[in-house]
Amino acid sequence: MRRRTSTRALACTLLVTLHLPMLTACKTKHEAEEESFRLVASNPLQRDVTVTREYVCQVQSNRHIELRALERGYIERVSVNEGQRVRTGQPMFQILPLTYQAEQQKANAEVAAARVELDNTKRLADGNVVSPAELALAEAHYKKAQAEERLAQAHLGFTDVKAPFEGLMDRLNVREGSLVEEGELLTTISDNSRMWVYFNVPEAEYLAYASRPASQREEPVRLRMANREIFKEPGKITVIEADFNNETGTIPFRADFANPTGLLRHGQTCNILLDSPVKGAVLIPQKSTFEVLDHTYVFVIDKNGVVHQQLVHVREGLEDLFIVDKGLASTDVLLIEGLRQVHDGEKVKVEMVSTDKVFANLKLHSE
Repeated sequence: MRRRTSTRALACTLLVTLHLPMLTACKTKHEAEEESFRLVASNPLQRDVTVTREYVCQVQSNRHIELRALERGYIERVSVNEGQRVRTGQPMFQILPLTYQAEQQKANAEVAAARVELDNTKRLADGNVVSPAELALAEAHYKKAQAEERLAQAHLGFTDVKAPFEGLMDRLNVREGSLVEEGELLTTISDNSRMWVYFNVPEAEYLAYASRPASQREEPVRLRMANREIFKEPGKITVIEADFNNETGTIPFRADFANPTGLLRHGQTCNILLDSPVKGAVLIPQKSTFEVLDHTYVFVIDKNGVVHQQLVHVREGLEDLFIVDKGLASTDVLLIEGLRQVHDGEKVKVEMVSTDKVFANLKLHSE
């Protein structure tokens, strides 16, 4: 009997021991479920913010020209190299000038002969040997010879191609000895001291920009380059073109940037960053919203603790936030966490958290 009693007590002890971990596990699971059902609420944040819009843009030199041959001939000399910076008036190409030199010499001789003829005719006219009409004809011959001399000089000057302004030269399209025709492309030159940056703005955003006060329209813009770095020099919007593109619904803008170091080059593709201030914006975390049939909703909690599904209109989307301009006031109580655990019209108990704590880890750009 004593042995049987000991065996029964041992069995009971083992049973209790086996149940203890199960009870502990159940308690931990219950606590985890309560933690996952935690409902957190707060108020929207109202403050002045800056919305940054980004546009793909094309960078162009303020002067970018094609340098072409004005006369037909062989390239006798190329005095520059590809990618070279040239100064105003610097010789670049010499087209074989022998024919034009001969034409100028002939024109010089004709001017000299016409001058002699005019002087002789004047002396004869002074002695009444020839008529005034013959003197006028001699003067006309002399002026014609002078005009032909200037024309020959111009043709000879066309064989010496010089840089029209200071700038950066592109690739060479001809080499020494090449036969070029009149109008053939030799190279291009870019004046990169100041860059024109073109970008297209949708109609709604154009209207928002145009409605700003003049002082805000003169605010500088920024340029983000392909390496994601911001160009050091600020830009300024100087031109809005006249017509909208009916196919894209956009209108071209132009911003001007100083380029003192020559970092920007003609043809680059960058991104314009245009900041827009929003006064008294109502901000909510993006995670506090949900969508139903392309509409955005939030849960608001009334003074009796009842949840209501509320339609809101999102004006702008920031990185972690939405700017709401309809459907929500800064005094409303907004459900931040636990959206999946509640239903419209349900009475709930929530934990109120300050807006400072809610927005502390969200990316927010103040004005």
